Amino acid sequence: MTASPHPISPLRQRMIEDMRMRKLGDKTQTGYVRAVRYFAKYLGRSPDTATVEDLRNYPLYLVDHGTSPVSLNAAICGLKFFFTVTLDRPELMAKMQPVHLPRTLPVILSPDEVKRLIAAAGNLKHQTALALAYMRGGSLSIPVSLPDCAP
Repeated sequence: MTASPHPISPLRQRMIEDMRMRKLGDKTQTGYVRAVRYFAKYLGRSPDTATVEDLRNYPLYLVDHGTSPVSLNAAICGLKFFFTVTLDRPELMAKMQPVHLPRTLPVILSPDEVKRLIAAAGNLKHQTALALAYMRGGSLSIPVSLPDCAP
């Protein structure tokens, strides 16, 4: 994680150390710190003083302000790490679950679309490569994957 221009509180420093010990990636660390910082701003006080009711109301606040399900899950993951690992107060997050995001099937080309794609290739070499990729199965599909939250 990069150095912040603002002084770091002992609580934030502890959270950063907890994330480093668990070898969380830089982007994950940045996202988790951001989630706790926004929660503290919402509370108007230190996040370690939060109650179960505060944690219940915060996702409702985020939803009411148009937060996407992906961003909502990111906030929940960051808070879950903070309360479960850094503060060792998992009971506060016991009922907090990420929002279910339906998994979408990959877009698969129809046989006619595959024929047109192969025919549109500029030369025989490219046509052969596309035909082989298609015959191997799934190489011409566009997979959609969503990362899971794991504190």
